[in-house]
Amino acid sequence: MSRIRLPFLFGVSCLALTLGLAHAQPVQTVPGMPAVTDPMNVYSEDQTGKMSPATAGALSRVYVPNVKSGDVYVIDPAKFEVVDHYNVGGNPQHIIPSWDMKTLWVAGSAERKLPGILTPIDPKTGKPGKTVNVQDAYNLYFTPDGREAIVVAEALKRLEFRDPQTMEMHSNLATPQCAGLNHADFTADGKFAIFTCEFGGGGLVKIDMVGRKVLNYMKLTAQSMPNMPGMKTSSMPQDIRISPDGKVFYVADMMADGVHLIDPEQFKEIGFIPTGRGAHGLYPSRDGKKLYVTNRGTHMGDIKPNGPGSISAIDFATRKVEKNWPIPGGGSPDMGNVSADGKTLWVSGRFDKMVYAIDTTTGAVKSIPVGTEPHGLTVWPQPGRYSLGHTGNMR
Repeated sequence: MSRIRLPFLFGVSCLALTLGLAHAQPVQTVPGMPAVTDPMNVYSEDQTGKMSPATAGALSRVYVPNVKSGDVYVIDPAKFEVVDHYNVGGNPQHIIPSWDMKTLWVAGSAERKLPGILTPIDPKTGKPGKTVNVQDAYNLYFTPDGREAIVVAEALKRLEFRDPQTMEMHSNLATPQCAGLNHADFTADGKFAIFTCEFGGGGLVKIDMVGRKVLNYMKLTAQSMPNMPGMKTSSMPQDIRISPDGKVFYVADMMADGVHLIDPEQFKEIGFIPTGRGAHGLYPSRDGKKLYVTNRGTHMGDIKPNGPGSISAIDFATRKVEKNWPIPGGGSPDMGNVSADGKTLWVSGRFDKMVYAIDTTTGAVKSIPVGTEPHGLTVWPQPGRYSLGHTGNMR
């Protein structure tokens, strides 16, 4: 009997070993980019407890940019109350942790005849520094190797590669077919980025980060409208995030009320997940198992307070909505991020002059009044080795 079993067991062991080795194949990242420690979870290093020494001494705060009132509110998350407030001017859209996590940048777009701004905040004091004036800065990202900042000049249809400390211009990349250049995420190896194109019917642009060139554009598929046979939605993509295994990009679509699934290698659509009215922001849970989707409750041109805003939790493994939490009394959850301990999702209430602190276990909501049109708030500090930008795309 042993003569029969041993070869069988040996074969099974070899197969298991082979599969294990295949599973553990390292990701070949671009030069200068930190290694991907878990090929099946690009978020493995921004889990609870994995705080970088670079964040030592940083105040525990939530920083809220208010677009229309041109200011920043600072919230103490332990007290759930505003503890500071200052004007930065311009149209502050997002607050972005730098690649080295030593600075928070307020990015402001060119709107209402005001130019763009980049204002640094010292996370150890919570106070702003000297503003760098730019033509437009809707958002801000960083190259995976940390050598350059990428200013999203939406109004100019271009990406600006700048010094990550001084914001001095190095070069720019035109994206003429991407109207409303918006949000981005990067492939696991750092070789490519996909940006959303908010306007012009809604689409995506794929960027070669090594060759610094546009590879391709694509339009997102219109979705069937519920209870209206034969009618299709328009498309207006917003935030975009990579799946833990790096195989799929999730794209929130504010007009289609859900999330598109994109194969980044083939650069094609492979699915769609309905979530809620005005799907907008995307935030992975700290354990990398869920994706929180903020449903703003409004479409473009349908701007009003107390809308049917909600939060959806997508299970990365099944690609299905696991939970849906409405904002009590209505609201407009927009942009934000998850707390360092993973217990709270902090998001702005864009048309309600509120910030929502949402319990990620129960969906219970605490509301904190802030300025006019709060947008891309960030929670700081967050776990991770480096920031790719936005409100904390940590890796």
